[in-house]
Amino acid sequence: MKISRIAAAGCILLLAVSCAKTAGIKGTITGASDDEVIVKLLEVNSYNVLDTVKTDKSGSFSYKIELAKGKPEFIYLFHKDTKIASLLLEQGDKVSFTADTLGNYSVEGSEESSRLLEVENSFAEFAGHFKDISDRMDAEGLDEAAMRDLQKQITKLYIDYYRKATAYVLSNSHSLTCVPVLFQSVNEYFPIFSQQTDAILFRATADSLKSVYPESRYVQALEKEAARRESILQLNGKLNNASETGYLNLSLPNEQGRKVTLSDVDSKVTLIHFWSASDAAQKMFNLEILLPIYKEFHDKGFEIYAICTDVDKSMWASVVKSQELPWINVCDGLGASSPALLLYRVTQLPCSFVIVDGAITDETITGEAGLRKILQQNLK
Repeated sequence: MKISRIAAAGCILLLAVSCAKTAGIKGTITGASDDEVIVKLLEVNSYNVLDTVKTDKSGSFSYKIELAKGKPEFIYLFHKDTKIASLLLEQGDKVSFTADTLGNYSVEGSEESSRLLEVENSFAEFAGHFKDISDRMDAEGLDEAAMRDLQKQITKLYIDYYRKATAYVLSNSHSLTCVPVLFQSVNEYFPIFSQQTDAILFRATADSLKSVYPESRYVQALEKEAARRESILQLNGKLNNASETGYLNLSLPNEQGRKVTLSDVDSKVTLIHFWSASDAAQKMFNLEILLPIYKEFHDKGFEIYAICTDVDKSMWASVVKSQELPWINVCDGLGASSPALLLYRVTQLPCSFVIVDGAITDETITGEAGLRKILQQNLK
């Protein structure tokens, strides 16, 4: 008797553990008796079909999905080609919903799924109004005054929704429902969050969500997008400041990890030199060409800001040390993705630019002779 009780208790425990790793879905779809529901998982940029579930005569069905701890998933239910429900589920959720075959639905049992419904309804309302005004603007026979009025309406509509969406993200920064909001788009050419400064909002949201869901694929995708937008914002800032400095400023780490800013280099002539420490010919160029020139002109006002484009920073630092290169050596370890390469549009190595009195010269550097000529002209 004791053994059977222990066995029974063990079965109950196993069942409880099994249930804890799943989320349960119960739904009723009006107009879909003895029909099929397609269960899809959002894989960041695409859907992955998980299963097809049969409904009974009343249009009801139930389904369980396994979920990893700390990794909520966006689950979408389709009837034929129509999305009838959007769910954001995590372990232990027990969700019930009612829907029709047109995509109208209500949901209970999951706070995140309720938020997702709110988000989608809000955007659908905005998108509907936007399309209505757009269609009226495309109509024939509009006079100039009517067109201006419609332009004002559609601009106000967008600004109001943009502010509403921003407010939602800021007030729900620990909810994964912020991710679809940030990626909302009227069409493929018109994302809601299209301002360069939106990079700040993307980064703040990614950091907030990472503190709650560090392993979520959706958070990782948001982080990548935040980084991409930050790079664009950074590049744009540098381009805007270029007219003030006469060149595109850089701030990269040296061998000790301390950032050295190009605009802080105190010299009349500065050579910006892009190179690779993994290339034997470029290492010989350091010793045979650059080093003798540096020793000859450094005391007269010449400096080198050498940017290594390799990913292996330890290898680069070792080369700098073994060659005893006395100038400024920097490397961000980003390789071909380095913003420095993008800013200066470097497509091959080695590549050099010369700054004279705070502005990049238009003269082409043709090897050792060309560099010596520029230095002799400007450092007398």
